[in-house]
Amino acid sequence: MKAQSLRVYGAVAAAVSLALLTSACGSGSTTSSAAKDDGKPVTITYWTWTTGAEAAAAAFNKTHTDIQVQFSQIPGGADGYSKISNAIKAGGAPDVTTIEYAMVPEFASQGYLEDLTASSGELVKKSFPAGVRDLVTFGGKTWSVPFDATPQVYFYRKDLFEKYGVTVPKTWDEYRAAAEKIKAADPDARIGNFPTDTPLEATLSWQAGAKWFQIKDGAWKPEINDAPSQKVAAFWQGMLKDDLVFNYGSGTPEENKSRADGTSASIVGAAWTGGGLTSTMPDLKGKWGIAPIPHWGTPASGMFGGTSFAVPKGSKHAKAAAEFIKWVTTDPASMEARLSALKNPSTALPANRDMAAVAAKAFDTSYFGGQDFYKLTGEQIDTIVPGWTWGPVWGKVNADFKDEAAKNGLAGGLVKAQESARTAIESRGLKLAE
Repeated sequence: MKAQSLRVYGAVAAAVSLALLTSACGSGSTTSSAAKDDGKPVTITYWTWTTGAEAAAAAFNKTHTDIQVQFSQIPGGADGYSKISNAIKAGGAPDVTTIEYAMVPEFASQGYLEDLTASSGELVKKSFPAGVRDLVTFGGKTWSVPFDATPQVYFYRKDLFEKYGVTVPKTWDEYRAAAEKIKAADPDARIGNFPTDTPLEATLSWQAGAKWFQIKDGAWKPEINDAPSQKVAAFWQGMLKDDLVFNYGSGTPEENKSRADGTSASIVGAAWTGGGLTSTMPDLKGKWGIAPIPHWGTPASGMFGGTSFAVPKGSKHAKAAAEFIKWVTTDPASMEARLSALKNPSTALPANRDMAAVAAKAFDTSYFGGQDFYKLTGEQIDTIVPGWTWGPVWGKVNADFKDEAAKNGLAGGLVKAQESARTAIESRGLKLAE
């Protein structure tokens, strides 16, 4: 994995410092010794929704005597973030939690995260490429530690594509043509599912060249309803209008069933999607293939998700938490444990090069018919479009886009999200660009 290739998508993130931290936020970490004075190990609490995490925590506990990890699975998405933020405000925060890159500016600007500069700043600087590093470091401080890189990847059923006589689409025009052919051949089948989902809309807009948040003269400038985003919205609204894709909610039983029974022939996903397929659909081993995401004429990708490790404000064991975070993000044993998880294995693409090499070596390629999963996903990093910055009010934008798009279409969602972003930035006391 090249540091240069990851640098491009985070180049703007360093500029966040002036605009992000104009509201009050926590500074300075609480400290703790690695072990209690009585010689007993420190027990830290760890909340996450990520795959393979429980197995990694168990592996850590087996090999460490001074620190033990108490693992808890929490929901992903808005429910998970509400649980975390409510626990922080109530004084019952976990010692370690995962925060997606999109939410790091929001959590940091609200004072919900410990400043990890002293404990993890050098680790982030030395162990991760500049681009992903810039997604967690701003205002001269380190707020979390990166875990994975998540360029878009296309998953398709090789047997179904052969059955319907379609080739893997390289462009979105080819994707629509393939969708029309699949529906014509089988009225019950579709090329895939398009949920009214803000992260997916953001990722596809990023791929098309959108920049939903920018920094101008030290102020936030939201541009969610820009031309690239409108193009993406029009394309997918047309796919929905013509009934060429399903419109199941993301992660719903309906979406999962359509993938398992073959009525959905492909998935617009990322590296982490592979773990869900291998664990929930083992009987489809050898039938799924992976390819670069379709594009608008030139190979390109956005970042779909992506996770970092943070210490919530109020942790009583921040030093021990930092030690666990270092292990889980850079120690090869952590990745080996994630990949070996029987119930919920991970196919995350680690941002740390040594971890990525371990993942590539340990991964069983037979599920994808011998395709080199990590080689292909790693190559897509070079196609990530530069210049994207996550804003400080993502939670509000996420919720309002989804609600409005469900009622008035994707274009309406963009308009609403743009309005919501401006209002939320001002209400938070952050500087808003004209």
